[in-house]
Amino acid sequence: MKRGAVLLVIAANLLVLVALAFAYPHLMVSPGPLVGDHAELTKNCFACHAAFRGASSERCVVCHALPDIGLRTTQGAPIVQRKVRTSFHQALIEQDCMACHSDHLGPKLSQRSRKPFSHALLRTDLRGRCEACHTAPANDIHRDLTMGCAQCHKAEAWKPAGFDHALLSAAAREHCETCHRPPADSLHRQIAGNCLQCHAQDRWKPATFDHAKYFLLDRDHNAPCATCHSNDDYRRYTCYGCHEHQPDKMRAKHVKEGIPDFANCVACHRSASEKGEGKGKDSRKGREKD
Repeated sequence: MKRGAVLLVIAANLLVLVALAFAYPHLMVSPGPLVGDHAELTKNCFACHAAFRGASSERCVVCHALPDIGLRTTQGAPIVQRKVRTSFHQALIEQDCMACHSDHLGPKLSQRSRKPFSHALLRTDLRGRCEACHTAPANDIHRDLTMGCAQCHKAEAWKPAGFDHALLSAAAREHCETCHRPPADSLHRQIAGNCLQCHAQDRWKPATFDHAKYFLLDRDHNAPCATCHSNDDYRRYTCYGCHEHQPDKMRAKHVKEGIPDFANCVACHRSASEKGEGKGKDSRKGREKD
């Protein structure tokens, strides 16, 4: 076959395809079925699309009057069961329907017919008033907040949030367990509350507590926390939780050694060793040890 004939056949096929695309666009070039509300337009692609230019907002508002979007149907009937808390289409800085909507379901059932909404399309005075469109969460964290959502959340995505505990009331800041589940490890199982004794509110780690810095939990001292710390108060301790430590006996023993101040045991004793290891009074010379 001559080259000219081949080109003629190709041109004829292309012409047929173009003609079919105009005659049956819903079969030739459709990216998928329409959403239910627009199903009646399945065979009338040019109700929304212009040839070679695609869909346009100008054609959308032929049926969807801007003041009625979200409030009334295209026939003017009030929308009782609304999907959003309030209509925000009237507060957009530009009427670009295609920025959010694509009414074709696509080739896959999992593909959404609506694109993520960009809050940048809202008027600036409405962007900071999340409650105008969104219902505030009713959980314990959000119930005590008095600041706006933008203090923690970004308009681009609800999560992750940069939460600032300073937004909580003073009473709520003292009770971490109201919002957070206590750790289940062997150490934290013995502790009820008082998280702030070790952890800071800006981040959980690193924790400032290092028990060995104050007292080494060696030998028999590797005991439950409540043995030395009562009432879940880890800012205070007592050595009299063991049977061999009795106030009267300890007083007599330390006075005999010339140590009148023996209330803070770990000032001298930092481990199970019987010898003084901390910075305290020398038992014989009455001067501070290095």
